[in-house]
Amino acid sequence: MSGATVPADISGHMLDLDEDEDLEVFSKNTSLADGNPMPNSPDSMVNQFRLDEENEEEQQGAINKDIFVTVDNPESHISAIETFITYRVVTRTTCSEFDSSEYEVRRRYQDFLWLKSRLEENYPTLIIHPLPEKFVMKSMVERFNDDFIETRRKALHRFLNRIAEHPILSCSHHFKVFLTEEELAPHRKLGPGFLSRMSDTMRAMANSVRGLRSKLEEFAVMQEYVDDFSNKMCSVDKVTHRIIKEHREYMDELKQYGPTYFQWAESEELLAEPLKGVGSCVERCSKETEEQIQHLSEFLVPTLHEYVLCADTLKAVMRRRDNIQAEFEAKNEALASRTTDKEMLQEEVDDLADRVEQANNALRGDWSRWRTSMRADLKSAFISTAAKNVDYYEKNTYKRDRGGSFDLNLNLNRGWMRYMTS
Repeated sequence: MSGATVPADISGHMLDLDEDEDLEVFSKNTSLADGNPMPNSPDSMVNQFRLDEENEEEQQGAINKDIFVTVDNPESHISAIETFITYRVVTRTTCSEFDSSEYEVRRRYQDFLWLKSRLEENYPTLIIHPLPEKFVMKSMVERFNDDFIETRRKALHRFLNRIAEHPILSCSHHFKVFLTEEELAPHRKLGPGFLSRMSDTMRAMANSVRGLRSKLEEFAVMQEYVDDFSNKMCSVDKVTHRIIKEHREYMDELKQYGPTYFQWAESEELLAEPLKGVGSCVERCSKETEEQIQHLSEFLVPTLHEYVLCADTLKAVMRRRDNIQAEFEAKNEALASRTTDKEMLQEEVDDLADRVEQANNALRGDWSRWRTSMRADLKSAFISTAAKNVDYYEKNTYKRDRGGSFDLNLNLNRGWMRYMTS
């Protein structure tokens, strides 16, 4: 597989959340033709960038795609031995390699794991989109919670469609089997045996311990980028969860706080109007905070966590590439030190040299593709969150100053004055 060469220095393309240029959107020249400033609200600026994003999505959607996969209709299966969930996988395609234009099968999580492992074995340096974790502390207790099932369904749907959009992975025999065969058990038996997997693992460990004699600069830069990206995504993910936790605590306090004012208004005639106004304001803040928590949990958190897992996937891909090169270097050194029977070893060295070249080219092409996809996903999630934040603060801060609303502070002060002078 060929692809665009990664520049020697990609530090300028890195996702740096600390740089001032990330706030460039708020410092653009918004003057009109006559030199007067254009009255822009934060919401209008968000909409401007959302329009740019939609145009980019339309351009990406124009790219031909001939496999469309949908994951839906989860069902619980309970038996004396185990309990699990299956999902319906519906495939519509125009590919000539398929015997039909539409397929419907049911798959469980272990089937998705099987597909991912087969793809990694056949394409070790392609970036395969991550699956959701099999066990999470919370999910072990709430495995059949509706929210958990829906979150997993969305992640599985995204996993399959990323494969379907990939120019190489979408042509995989194992992907076709996954989408079309009613039963996967016969195909599972055709995979590598336990001893073969152990041998591969031991060889990979030996190559890892031996290390590389020399590493191309472009892949060293990639590794540095991946490590930095992983640290930043983990930090943003943790902070987002902390923000949601604090919002939930704030919302719970508001729900206890609001009714107090309505009860108070019943016993204070002069303060009834402003107290009810405060109570209504608290109720509105509680409702908007709940909606904001839901938005963060459904849109931002899944995307961030997905790319935390992507960072782990990238690290694994880099390790596999390094292992292939380390094995080549070890064989090449053995060949240089051998004085007899070099022919067979020379063939192995030549084969490994080809594998190194193929692995490098595959990673180069997929790196560029992944980076474009990553930026589009994170941009969409951040813009959506920014728009929701603007909406939240406008509803809770500015709404009462518009037509038909009351000035809470004015009414509260007037009520207190009447109360104190009565």
